[in-house]
Amino acid sequence: MDLKEKLLSSFLVFENQLEDDAYMNDVRNDAITAFEEKGFPTKKEEAWKYTSLNSVLKEDYSIFPKQENAIEFNDIKKYFIHDIDSYKIVFIDGKYSSHLSQTTHDGMDICLMSAAMSKPKYRLHIENYFNKVATKDSLPSLNTAFSSEGAYIHIPKNKMVAKPIQILHFSTGNESAIMLQPRNLIVIDENSHVQIIERHQSLSNNAVLTNSVTEIFANKRAIVDYYKIQNDNLNASLIDNTFINQKRESVASVHTFAFGGKLVRNNLNFYQNGERIDSTLKGITIIGDKQHVDHNTLVHHIEPNCESHQDYKGIFGENSTGVFNGKIIVNKEAQKTNAFQANNNILVSDKATINTKPQLEIFADDVKCSHGCTIGQLDETAMFYMRTRGIPEKEAKALLMYAFSNNVLSSVKIPEIKQRITKIIANKLGVNMGFDL
Repeated sequence: MDLKEKLLSSFLVFENQLEDDAYMNDVRNDAITAFEEKGFPTKKEEAWKYTSLNSVLKEDYSIFPKQENAIEFNDIKKYFIHDIDSYKIVFIDGKYSSHLSQTTHDGMDICLMSAAMSKPKYRLHIENYFNKVATKDSLPSLNTAFSSEGAYIHIPKNKMVAKPIQILHFSTGNESAIMLQPRNLIVIDENSHVQIIERHQSLSNNAVLTNSVTEIFANKRAIVDYYKIQNDNLNASLIDNTFINQKRESVASVHTFAFGGKLVRNNLNFYQNGERIDSTLKGITIIGDKQHVDHNTLVHHIEPNCESHQDYKGIFGENSTGVFNGKIIVNKEAQKTNAFQANNNILVSDKATINTKPQLEIFADDVKCSHGCTIGQLDETAMFYMRTRGIPEKEAKALLMYAFSNNVLSSVKIPEIKQRITKIIANKLGVNMGFDL
């Protein structure tokens, strides 16, 4: 039995275990039908031309964890941004860990999707937003069909959340191979501001496949600052589907730091439904071995006087593979759009591969749109200059590569994240930078 057949048969078991909920049952049944029709994406599809899931799908994944494996904070402390005060929503093998989490309902809701779904006072809100911006593609549909747990965040209007929110998903290795499908719903109301940090982390060398969906709604003049830290083990794979619906004068930024994992696919989609919207998508990828990271982005400019900024930097060593497939769509009505897209890459090994495809689809005539990509090696002149100043070759390479990615770090608004990423970069490059930001 292949993974698709196993999922379809498992859905029948999953459905029988759920409470009688006409709305969610209809949503899930429509979603599993869509997945059954489409199946897993293949390289025959243009959007997946350079990323094959074959090596990931051959594992015999457990769909439902058989038992919960308790872990202590000291075992996972290093994966938190632990030097800041924050709200925390922690999941162990797909199940909520209350003793590791810190949630709240004090003037806002930072809690669980399952808890919110079970309470009548949240139902109308969830029905208004759940599955309303996620696409009906095969993998988001698969997640929708099995969605039962994740983070539910609702920030009411005129609220600045005083501390960041960390969403952490851990897999313990209880199963020889496990598939997880977390679902997050985040709604930020008018004039509110939130910072969110997301991480998926395997604690063993067992195979893990995570198919995650996050829907974010940034309402009028809302500010959303989102950080994804991806630095997992070589047997862990992540398919991350994030959809952001922005209303008038909202500001949303997503920084993606992809440093590890067997296969990582980031599907990041912004929809600008209003004027004077600002969208920022930035990322740093540093991988080696046989790792594969694929960034697939979309910014859809629907109305006039909006901006978007995309800047992705990649450093690829050994036999690694990078993919960047970025698309900007500007509707006919979206005059005065200012859209920028750049993807710059360094290959530090002659066996590494990068496939990059920036795209513009512009139907308006009064816009400023640019895109571009570069693929190259380190500047030999700069290397020579640094060597003549007494800097060893290894440190000189690391400093050049750090400088290459620094303009992405410069827009990080949480100093502790900037320091953490700097240390991860130094570790990936095998040097001690000798400084913190």
